[in-house]
Amino acid sequence: MPNPDSDSRNTLPIERGFPIEQVNDLADREGRAKLYYRPLSTMHKWWARRLGSVFRAITLYSLVDDPDSVEVHDPDQTDLNLTDFGEETGDGSETDIEQLIDAVSLRDPDALWDLYPKDVRVDGKKVLDPFMGGGTSLMEAIRFDAEVTGVDLNPVAWFISKKELEAHEVDIEALQEAFDDVRESVAGDLQSLYETACPHDADHVADSVYAMWVRELDCTSCGETIPLFKDYRVANGRYEDDDKYNVYCPDCGSVFLTDDYKSESVCPECSHEYIPADGPVTRGGNYGCPSCGLKYPIVDAIADGQSYSEKLYAIEYYCPDCEDEGKERSTFKGYKPATEDDFTQFERARDGWESDEDLGEYAPSGEIPKGAITAASRINGNDVFRHGYETWQDMFNDRQLFCLSTLLSAIDDIEDQSVKEYLLLAFSDSLMFQNRFSLYNVSGTKIEGIFRQNSYTPRVEYAENNVWGTRAGRGTFQNTWEKIVNAVEFAHHPTERYLEDGELIQTEPFEHPVGGTYSLHQGDIREVDLESDYDAVITDPPYYDNVVYSEVSDFFYVWQRLLLADEYQSFTPDATPRDESIVANPVVNKDAEAFEGELQQSFSRIREVLKDDGVLTFTYRHGGKESWGALVQTLCDEGFDITATYPISANLSEFMMGDELSFSVIVVARPASGREPISWSSLRRRMHRASRQVRDEIREGQTISEGDISVVELGRCFREYSEHHAKVHREGAVMTADEVVEEIYDIIAGDVSPDEIYLDLLAMEDPTLDDVNRLCRGTKINPDDLRDRSLFDTSDGFRLTNWADDDRLAYLKARDIDDLTALERVQLLRYDTEQETRTMDELREMEVTGEMLDVATDLATVTGDEAYRQLFRD
Repeated sequence: MPNPDSDSRNTLPIERGFPIEQVNDLADREGRAKLYYRPLSTMHKWWARRLGSVFRAITLYSLVDDPDSVEVHDPDQTDLNLTDFGEETGDGSETDIEQLIDAVSLRDPDALWDLYPKDVRVDGKKVLDPFMGGGTSLMEAIRFDAEVTGVDLNPVAWFISKKELEAHEVDIEALQEAFDDVRESVAGDLQSLYETACPHDADHVADSVYAMWVRELDCTSCGETIPLFKDYRVANGRYEDDDKYNVYCPDCGSVFLTDDYKSESVCPECSHEYIPADGPVTRGGNYGCPSCGLKYPIVDAIADGQSYSEKLYAIEYYCPDCEDEGKERSTFKGYKPATEDDFTQFERARDGWESDEDLGEYAPSGEIPKGAITAASRINGNDVFRHGYETWQDMFNDRQLFCLSTLLSAIDDIEDQSVKEYLLLAFSDSLMFQNRFSLYNVSGTKIEGIFRQNSYTPRVEYAENNVWGTRAGRGTFQNTWEKIVNAVEFAHHPTERYLEDGELIQTEPFEHPVGGTYSLHQGDIREVDLESDYDAVITDPPYYDNVVYSEVSDFFYVWQRLLLADEYQSFTPDATPRDESIVANPVVNKDAEAFEGELQQSFSRIREVLKDDGVLTFTYRHGGKESWGALVQTLCDEGFDITATYPISANLSEFMMGDELSFSVIVVARPASGREPISWSSLRRRMHRASRQVRDEIREGQTISEGDISVVELGRCFREYSEHHAKVHREGAVMTADEVVEEIYDIIAGDVSPDEIYLDLLAMEDPTLDDVNRLCRGTKINPDDLRDRSLFDTSDGFRLTNWADDDRLAYLKARDIDDLTALERVQLLRYDTEQETRTMDELREMEVTGEMLDVATDLATVTGDEAYRQLFRD
């Protein structure tokens, strides 16, 4: 393996500092409005997708290192070079850009931030993402004019990324013409199946925005049919009724407003008295029969041979005629009970589905594979099979199957393959809201898609969406297509949003589109053929069993392959690759250890294709000390030094020390240089000094939280350890990465001793009392603890004491032998040797520990007193 000399390569800006505050503020806003910040990233669902603003900042601080290779273009000005961003000096000249790049530090991490909203191009850079997923890193890197390569085992990820990077080449007019053709072909027929009567004007035809369904079972004791409501809420009130609740009457089927669904309500239609909060289904998945009182598990009833029946009970309607007439919002949009006419619409679609055999070609026909999230496992408690789901078609009702297959058939008639694929992308993404797993958010009064929790959660109540769509609603084909068009327009003319003095500003469109030179590979990073000269690897690797990508993506894949199998070999199998996926998955007998091993193989491959002066930067979600130990061990074993870590706080839990630590970080690593042996006591002090230095530098220039500072300290400690990986000795044994990480947590938490602070001070050239205060800050040690031990003297200025000082010696002699620390024992032995006495027999006969040997070696090194090394050579 190559062994680069780290001293001869440039230290990148991202290793020296990162604009944590700026990025987290911007990422927090993007997380709440992705459609406006990164339209391309919203074209299609992908799981655990990182925010574009985070990866743009990572790319900026990873690639901008050579001023001669960087160009800056500003839509409002003529082309610039980086000296236009230099700081004015006192004599009117400008700071050289090399100095600007070098200025990035923990004190001044924002030195390059002015370039964030600029159209920056970096010449000659090659970037690899070996786990490209939804393609976020590739889109951000290619905007810097880097040549990008993406790899992912999952064909759905490959397809999404492909369409994102092709978007700047697509003719928007051609897209619109194709959409118009599909609309003319099927939109009217599909929309007619969701027409409903307007409750306020018999001459108006309203649209069903969402149809509310409840599943039913027969009581196993008395046979009564039980609608499986958890409660009878339809939706919270809106507009002028936002302090009320729309509820369903189980006696007559009406929908009405009530003041409090948790109290007894009276139906205005039939006078039925009931508490809407109390449905037949209780926690734990049991139903209670209102007739005989039997309580019985729902899944057991299915296991006994029953199948769900379904009842259409309510409609959220929207009347465009009422809106056009200027009526109140609560008039043209609201809730009503489902009628026989509404169910007749459903039956009309069901008849169409059952009678048209050709439509079967445009719906997946296979069985749902048993997996870690489709069946019950240690990852997921849900089991779709126990709720009667066997095939992919079972996840949709008959009206959905008819409408979706009809729509997909019309998309297949489009001749232009590239344009067809964008229509397919819109179709596929809308599937999230077109299935029996979609629920109605009662409080938010909107539909929620199938993957709220990255799994399949069977519902006893679900919301059926309007497949084509109307003016209202979300997740329809029509408004998903609008996302596609917006994304393509963004790819042609990207903009950037940034904060200036707290104000959000959007730039003018960039000249450079979201496109350039790229290559995408559907395959395993450990096996695909790649070049071997990447400047940067920027990625978001999988994390244990956080997302079982193969199983969740199968939901889209089985539909996509109907139009893509003849075009791309990766879409010919019945399902996405599972066995090769780098995920802790019990179904394929992969535990956490297996995941760590496969991730290590991936990092080994990454090291092979990365330049010796390249950088690996990735985001990593942490869930405990053990996973950090595994990651550090893996990276260092495969030839990397970890050089920095930074927190990502947007949409994530805060960093807290303890066993339940859970946070996300940016990890920066470089190809390793030679590693030297070191004692643990020496390394521990280095880590302590480094972490205190980090804390001091950050406090001088930033205002981030204590938890965020701790994350940066963690990275600096990792940097110190990486230089000595597998060569850290403690009491005669080599420490493992797990053991070191355990100790690092204590260091960051301030768990150090007065002796360690003394040895830190001893290693300094001219220590001062301020240094004592600084090293004690943030620890459990007070400067008086050192003073009480006579470790320093301030009677005539400041100086550190040693074994020969009277006060220190008096302190040492007054201590009980069994209570002496390693430093104190070594200093007493040094005194005994100097005096050439043997009066301290008890001391000289004590057991010599590895810690004492390490301390003696360190004292000899920092003081130049070789007598320390001779103490234990007899």
